[in-house]
Amino acid sequence: MQDEPTPIELTKAVADFLRSDITPLITGHQAFKLRVAINALDLVTRQLALEEGSDAKEVARLRALLGMDGSVTELNRALAERIAKGEADLATPGLAGHLWQTTMDKLAVDQPNYASYKRELSRGG
Repeated sequence: MQDEPTPIELTKAVADFLRSDITPLITGHQAFKLRVAINALDLVTRQLALEEGSDAKEVARLRALLGMDGSVTELNRALAERIAKGEADLATPGLAGHLWQTTMDKLAVDQPNYASYKRELSRGG
């Protein structure tokens, strides 16, 4: 484990370098592929920055919903099984809120500029 630079700083620095120094030099299909690469680096940077906190909150919500402990993967699997068996649905207290917040957390990483996501953030949703 290294102290500096952090993985977040490294991926951001590479994306910024490509965006500011290389993008102006590239045209055509190569420019498109470069934008895809920059977008991938931006996504990884956001995931590194946000994943730990959002996963911890998701686990806490799932534990409260399910009354059990486990990893985020195990708890999501258990929730999916309960939904599939008809043991949980949108009438289940806390489930709709959990699904909404989980979706918003995932959009913060994957599509932070998505118009509907931004609209919901401005509403406090």
